[in-house]
Amino acid sequence: MSVARVTEITSSSKKSFQDAIEKGIARAAKTLKNVEGAWIQDQKIVVVDGKIAAYRVNMKVTFILTDS
Repeated sequence: MSVARVTEITSSSKKSFQDAIEKGIARAAKTLKNVEGAWIQDQKIVVVDGKIAAYRVNMKVTFILTDS
């Protein structure tokens, strides 16, 4: 039997939502072991002077807990 945990993270990119997601997952995988999936909860843009300055995503990342 496995036990999973879900943690919420926010990631940002100047390029796109896709890039923000990829950066967030890559960073989560460096810190958390056994990342199994993610759910994109929110997407938001930051506007500066009428132009998109950043793409942000809130995601819930699921990872499997281990005994060691």
